[in-house]
Amino acid sequence: MARVARLASALALAFGLTGPTLSAQEAPLSGKWALNRELSQLSREVGFSADWMTTGGAGGGAPGGGGGRGGAPGGQSGGSSNRTGFPVSRVSREDSMRNTQLTAEVREPAARVTIAETANEITITPDKGSPRTFHPNGREEVVQLDGVTVATTTALEAGRLVVRYKVDPQHELRYTYSRVASPPQLVVEVQFVQRGGGDTVKRVYEPASETDTAQAAPAPAAPQTTPPASGQPASQAPADRGAPPPAAPGATQNFDRQPEAQFKGLTALGVVVEGLGSQATKCGLRQEAIESAMMKQLSGAGFKVSVNQDEDTYLYVNVITATMGDGNCLSRYDA
Repeated sequence: MARVARLASALALAFGLTGPTLSAQEAPLSGKWALNRELSQLSREVGFSADWMTTGGAGGGAPGGGGGRGGAPGGQSGGSSNRTGFPVSRVSREDSMRNTQLTAEVREPAARVTIAETANEITITPDKGSPRTFHPNGREEVVQLDGVTVATTTALEAGRLVVRYKVDPQHELRYTYSRVASPPQLVVEVQFVQRGGGDTVKRVYEPASETDTAQAAPAPAAPQTTPPASGQPASQAPADRGAPPPAAPGATQNFDRQPEAQFKGLTALGVVVEGLGSQATKCGLRQEAIESAMMKQLSGAGFKVSVNQDEDTYLYVNVITATMGDGNCLSRYDA
């Protein structure tokens, strides 16, 4: 039987039978698509929930708990445990970056998407972002995000294209693309997959019109301004005739949507430590000591730091403490 399996694998490689290929009949997704916001589910609250304390090993629930949505490094679960069986979150920097960027893409979906298909691959290009190419053969491959990579698996399931992003060992983001014939629509379902279930949103795209395409195209560069010839009025200079008109009030601005762009250029930060509970106090934690340690680190990095002040940007810290059966204390924080 093993020899037959090896022979079948060799034949598959020899004839290129490496899995299902994408055809126009199976997944006719090609085209330029514009988001219909009225028909789509749009929310800035979706994401992975904090589930690091939902179970305490074989014994069931653990004391304490923390809230929060995806995008914050403290809100994920690495599934590790210490010798007491109490879960401890272990989230790497790369996992956190993947979570932040992929969650942001769901909360702020692309207004326009271009999809191109060939016999064995599909390329999806958002209006503001780099193209991503997938191979629907069910095999894991690596896709480059901004500053970090992510493992993906793409497959055709019941006529739909399913792309799975592996955020970390415990979390997955699943995109399902399907085509509706009448009226012509591209339906994209996004699910945050984790223990205990996760959020699901649906987007509806329609064929992009010429107006949509024109809006998506980058604006032409302004011509170089040259001084007018001697004796020629400035209003008649050729460069002035080609200058673009000023932007109208209320026009849409192009914001930097790169991950962590909102943190660039910060010079001042506020620090807010949520009041410690009785468990934390009994275990010897002091709020003043935590605030002092944070201020020291941030000041050393060059920030002007203030505690419990009304700063536009602030670092919020929530500390959760639990007492184990053997009398030991275990604390964690979300920032």
